[in-house]
Order: sequence, then C-alpha cells, then structure tokens
Amino acid sequence: MNNEMNDMLSQEEIDLLLKGSSNEDSLCYDGECINEMEKDTIGEIGNISMGTAATTLSTLLNRKVIITTPKVEITTTNKLADEYPIPFVAVDVKYKKGLEGSNVLIIKEDDVKVITDIMMGNEINVDRELTELDLSAISEVMNQMMGSAATSLSEMFGKRIDIEPPKSYNISFKEGKEKLEVLQTDGPIIRVSFKIFVEDLLDSNFVQLIPIDFGVQMVENLMESSKVTKVASELSVSSKNIFEDVKEINQVGQDKIDSSSEDDLRKPQHSSINEKHVIVKEPVFESFDDEPKSSHTESDKAESIDLVGDIPVEITVELGRTVKKIGEILEYGPGTVIELDKLVGEPLNIYANGKYIAKGEVVVIDDNFGVRITDINNKINKNI
Repeated sequence: MNNEMNDMLSQEEIDLLLKGSSNEDSLCYDGECINEMEKDTIGEIGNISMGTAATTLSTLLNRKVIITTPKVEITTTNKLADEYPIPFVAVDVKYKKGLEGSNVLIIKEDDVKVITDIMMGNEINVDRELTELDLSAISEVMNQMMGSAATSLSEMFGKRIDIEPPKSYNISFKEGKEKLEVLQTDGPIIRVSFKIFVEDLLDSNFVQLIPIDFGVQMVENLMESSKVTKVASELSVSSKNIFEDVKEINQVGQDKIDSSSEDDLRKPQHSSINEKHVIVKEPVFESFDDEPKSSHTESDKAESIDLVGDIPVEITVELGRTVKKIGEILEYGPGTVIELDKLVGEPLNIYANGKYIAKGEVVVIDDNFGVRITDINNKINKNI
C-alpha cells in the first residue's frame, strides 16, 4: 500500500475507532494492557504518519517507496533482545511540543548502509563497515521523515506537534537500556512493525517501539480532537439550519407580496401618519475638469529619496558559486580547496539586500578588501 499525505482519517472512521466496549479483547503482558480500540487507533496513527514519512523518504532518495500497514503488538525489551542479538541502529525520536514522550525506531545495519549509499549516489555495498557518516545520514533522514510525520499528527490532533532532532546509535539492546529511555524497562512495550520497499533496492522491516503510556496518550489526544471536531460539526449544522429557517421565512414573505395583484399595489395606501409633500428633483453634480498629470521634478525625487535615505541596506559582493553533492561536502576538511565558477579578473556581482545592482572589481583599501563598481544594472533606475 502506498500511503499519501491525503490518507487522513474521516470523522466516521475516528468515531468507529473510538466506540469500543468493555467486552473488547485486549493485548496484555504482565498486567499492562491496551484494548482493541487503542490497538487499532495506534495502528491507524502509525499508518498515516509513516505513510507521510514514506513520501518524504521517496523525495530524499528519488526512488519509489512503499510502506505496508503497520502491525501492532505488545512485547518486552527482553524478547526483542532475542530477536536482535547483533547490534542494530536505534533512532531515538523525542517529542518536544504537543506530545510528551519518545519512541525508538529499530533499523538493521545493512538497511542503513543501503539508504546512505542511495543518498550519496554510491554503489550499494552492505559488506562494508558502518561508519559515522552512515549514522549522520540516517539521523537526517529520520529527522525529515519524522518531522513530516509530526506534521500529519498535528493535522490529526488539531494542535502543533514538534520533535527534537533524532539521534542514531549503533548498539545492542543491552547497551540500549543504558542510553535510550524507551528501552530502560523490563515491562511491556508497544511494538509497531511495518515492511518497507525501496524499488528493488530495499525489502526490509522497520520497527517502532512506543511506551504503553505514550501510546495511550496519543489515543487520548485523538479522542479529545474528535470531540472538538464533533462539536464544531454540530455548530455548523445548527448554523445551517438557522440559515435555512430564515431563508424559508423570507420566501414566505416574498410569496405573499407576489400574491397581491398589480392593481392593489398601485392603489394609494392610507396611513394614520400625516402625509407630507415631497419634491423630487434631478440630482445636480458639480463638474470637475480633468487635471493634467504633473511630472515629477528632480526636487520631488530628491524629497522622496530623503524619506527612505536612513534605511540600512546590506551590500553583498559575490566572489563566485559552485554546486557540490552532499557526499563531496561531507568529505571537506581544513585545507580543502573549492573551485568557483568565476575566472581570475572577471567582474564580481554586487547585491543590495539580495537584489543584483551592479558589477565590480576587487580593490584593497589599507588592510581591508573593497570593491570598485564598474557597471550598474540599468533596471534598478526604472524601479526608483
């Protein structure tokens, strides 16, 4: 299933998810439970948010990305440690506004290498060692993906939700219990797993680990948002009904007027109020001659310029430009020489608040660089 931005829950779907009953089956472990309604709601939240994240990943990789419908279950860190005996990449995502909590994305090392190689335009090689560059790249990928997912949650919950920049770790579950808040428990935890496909380059599973209290918090936020939406919908219907009633009353009054014969309407109407004679005259308007448009004199221009003469303008001189790939930039270090598109002695571009105004050449004034204007952009005079 290819999830898109417009894959949002309708009001009917939200109401269906939130109905629930005391007889529902629950997912439990060691006394901690989430009922079927909460499970389905968490799954749908993950479905929409990760669908949006998939769209972002597709843009970053310039490849078609498909994420399947998430599967929600209860597990523990001890059980997960048995499933992931070797080090994996854990991406810690903390929410800083709108929601209080964090969750962890579990990604296989080889998957991180594939994503990094695609981003860098390199040939895919999963046999190499995982590097800091890989961790930095996957952190930025998750920052973009989970940022767009937070935007979806903001629309879903009706309030702004922001995340902190994600941090990536190449660790085992034993090490994760020391570094990651989500894994610092032996109790139950919500596991949301989904398959991800990147054309024919990647076919794998991503796992999202969510503390039970954080998962319940998201469900409660959705319920609260649903109540507000329902009240707004009822108010809208009520306002529409009032409008229809007023419209009907006006139509009845109009029908009564239309039912009167034309002769009756022409008959003088008698009133208890003393009638006054009214003299009706044609309106007389004063005529105005078109005045010729006066041309601006030099003094007028000078006066108008004086009004804005004290406004500061940032002057920028551009030495040159170039375009590099992210992989090349990440290899930069002290002593790296970057070749620009300007030739030696070629005029430099001069900008005022980012707008091109002139060309010039470099000069030295005492111990400072300066620029001598050699050519003015004629278009700026037309705009003054």
